[in-house]
Amino acid sequence: MIWLIGKSGLLGQEIAQMLEQEKLLYIGTGHEVDITDINELKKFADEKTFSWIINCAAYTAVDNAENDFENACKLNHHALTNLALIAKEKNAKVIHISTDYVFDGKKNNKYTEEDIPNPLNIYGKSKYAGESELMKWNKSFILRTSWLFGHNKNNFVKTMLNLFNSKEELKIINDQFGLPTYTKDLAQLIKIILHKNYSQYGIFHFCNSGEKISWFDFASEIYLQARNIGLINKNIKITPIPTIDYKQAALRPHNSCLSTKKIELLLQISIPSWQNALERFFEIETSL
Repeated sequence: MIWLIGKSGLLGQEIAQMLEQEKLLYIGTGHEVDITDINELKKFADEKTFSWIINCAAYTAVDNAENDFENACKLNHHALTNLALIAKEKNAKVIHISTDYVFDGKKNNKYTEEDIPNPLNIYGKSKYAGESELMKWNKSFILRTSWLFGHNKNNFVKTMLNLFNSKEELKIINDQFGLPTYTKDLAQLIKIILHKNYSQYGIFHFCNSGEKISWFDFASEIYLQARNIGLINKNIKITPIPTIDYKQAALRPHNSCLSTKKIELLLQISIPSWQNALERFFEIETSL
């Protein structure tokens, strides 16, 4: 059986759908099982057999985390200590979702798995600490991803679409760089790992392919594609601005673009471009 933690989140819902389509036996949990409480975890796991644990639960409010250190660390750090313990007791393989924000952004090129993390904010620090705890269990896959977008919850793409319909002009940051990740493509990666039952554990990076882009570049492409298919029927002025002109409580890395060469070589896969991913996102959105 597969245990999916964080079943109701943006990625969790996508993975749940994938597991159902693949007819894989799983149990999904959300707030009803507190993964920060080891006693509650042990009670839940008692007499259950797990071959895999997929953890999508996280404290992801980057700015709020700056003033909510305790809760961010409970879910992103200390919960991973608990999951590593349960996984060891059950001899279960673990897939855990981490973040590009473990890096400080000072590198000009894409970050590889060999680059040393140096997070700038509480969110990134708590996620990196969680990675370190989980790596104590030697059957763990840590998948760092970035700029996640999909269908089930609010995210940058859906926020932009809403703003395009309500605003005449938007100011978007143009000096933070990375690459988007489509939830369906990340779920497909996890499907491959599950089916092939890989045992080359460790840290891997995954995002859609392409050269690094800014949030301004991403917003511009969202507008272009949405306009081309008739989702937006008016002209929007999108103005690039520097980070310093946009108040955010948490520092963000200047560049958090991830290299995916390691996972591509391991799984012998070709990752779709972020533009193609966005096109497929719109195909589904317009069919709903």
